[in-house]
Amino acid sequence: MTAELSERIGRIRFSSTMETAARADELRRRGVDVVDLSVGEPDFPTPEHVKEAAIRAIRADFTRYTPAAGIPELREAVCARHAADFGTRYEVPECVITAGGKHAVFNFIQTLVNPGDEVIIPAPYWVTYRDAVLLAGGRPIVVPTEPAEGFTLRAEEVRKRVSDATRMLILNFPNNPSGALLDSGEAARLVELAVGCGFWILSDECYANLVYEGEPFSVASVPGAASVVLVAGSLSKTYAMTGWRIGYGLGPRHVIEGCIRLQSHSTSNPNSVAQKAALEALRGPQDCVAAMREEYRWRRDRVIARLRRMPGVTVHSPGGAFYAFPGIGAWLEDGRFPSSAAFAERLLEEVRVACVPGEAFGAPGHLRFSLAASRQALEEGLDRIEAFLARLAR
Repeated sequence: MTAELSERIGRIRFSSTMETAARADELRRRGVDVVDLSVGEPDFPTPEHVKEAAIRAIRADFTRYTPAAGIPELREAVCARHAADFGTRYEVPECVITAGGKHAVFNFIQTLVNPGDEVIIPAPYWVTYRDAVLLAGGRPIVVPTEPAEGFTLRAEEVRKRVSDATRMLILNFPNNPSGALLDSGEAARLVELAVGCGFWILSDECYANLVYEGEPFSVASVPGAASVVLVAGSLSKTYAMTGWRIGYGLGPRHVIEGCIRLQSHSTSNPNSVAQKAALEALRGPQDCVAAMREEYRWRRDRVIARLRRMPGVTVHSPGGAFYAFPGIGAWLEDGRFPSSAAFAERLLEEVRVACVPGEAFGAPGHLRFSLAASRQALEEGLDRIEAFLARLAR
């Protein structure tokens, strides 16, 4: 039997964020003191009332298969929470529960993208979008945004990339890695463009509740969005439930039915116990969300202030999510570093700070630092980066 892998697997790469985290973890296991600012995983514990709901589910033997689409009461709770937070009007048949937000993104792309279809992806982008499109046989079409404008997406720039082959536009706001927000006027223009040109908008709302400037916003709330907008959501960041692997998809009934059909042959159903925990998270008190958001706000302000004092570093203040995405172009121009990947490698080797280089997000010349680490870890990491840059500046 041949040892070669399939052609479709050859199209995709390992997740850069997961690779960096794995390397940092390997160093820690060897006793190396690493400050890991690579992975976007909340350092908060899952709220107690959510954990108690899972314990109750286990004791009640709620440990068997559920419907492939998830339990009806959780689908209803997702629709209700999205309505309360964003003013939408989804019904249960327009919702599917998935094994995390990444799974929802994968389901939508596999359900709708055909070989040769073009999918427009604004950069910087989350690492998985490009590879998920390639796995489906689609063609990623990247729309760059400007660091000097805070990585703001303009509908006119998307319009320039639309062709007869355009099948989908992927939006991710608040953005990972830049923290940029989407202006509501631009969102309305994008929906109008999608309706007029006949393509889908996939809105990844993993960080939708982690907004520091203004109110949380969903593209799905734009008038006329229901026919073209798909929502991929997650409980991972909002409720510190990364390992529980519960996400959801919202969209037109026939698309959701296609996702459920796919899911019935891939994962069967989301974890039963985690679904009960998610139900409590969505229906229970929401003060934990506000508390975590305020702590992230403090960390954002502290980290951005310190980065702005460092030589050769430029950075905008993110409006949401929990990342800092500084530019380090000044350190690349003199030839000492061929790329931000090389810069990140030196940071890890010399001062033991792990971060993700901008190449992974389609934005060379930048680094992503996660703010989802303790205040102590952030301060220690910034101290090490500052010392590293001071040595370079001599």
